[in-house]
Amino acid sequence: MRLLIVEDERRLALSLAGGLAAEGFAVDVVHDGREGLGRAAEGVYDLVVLDIMLPGLNGYRVCAALRAAGHDVPILMLTAKDGEYDEAEGLDTGADDYLTKPFSYVVLVARIRALLRRRSAAGASPVLRIGPLTVDTAARRVHRGDEEVALTAKEFAVLEQLAVRAGQVVGKPEILEHVWDFAYEGDPNIVEVYVSALRRKLGADRIETVRGAGYRMAGT
Repeated sequence: MRLLIVEDERRLALSLAGGLAAEGFAVDVVHDGREGLGRAAEGVYDLVVLDIMLPGLNGYRVCAALRAAGHDVPILMLTAKDGEYDEAEGLDTGADDYLTKPFSYVVLVARIRALLRRRSAAGASPVLRIGPLTVDTAARRVHRGDEEVALTAKEFAVLEQLAVRAGQVVGKPEILEHVWDFAYEGDPNIVEVYVSALRRKLGADRIETVRGAGYRMAGT
């Protein structure tokens, strides 16, 4: 899952990005409303965390512009203000949820997961069953038969990208885009490292390498 944080308090933004990355999300951060609108409009994010008080464009206008353009990405708004009027205005512009600063990081993560579950429930089931594997994308747990398989946050994120498209070829660039953040400049072969780890834990036959194209997870 790839998240965008639009927050001009740099220390807060980087702190949130670090914590969410440790949870297995790919996180991009921008500090300006206009740049946030441009990034969010690219359509590559699964959720946007959007501050209201931003330079360039405020969060209300960013949210309204995204909705007017037809983007349905979940938006969680953040603000230092407190009051029913602010919340109502945020939700009226199309935000999905609202959190007032200061907030608990645990609450933020719970709200993000709830929004992602809600979006998943509107489309595909959050629980994927692929042959002997059960992948719970909401709880972020994997079982092989009755046995739970322990995965790191990044291993799960790679698996999730393959599992939601089981039977289809998923290119390495697509995995990098959704599992590592925009600023990642390391070796793209890092994907192979994580695929190898998943094969060791889930079975070598679960993930096929399609030479020159990417990887395909066995659909049965």
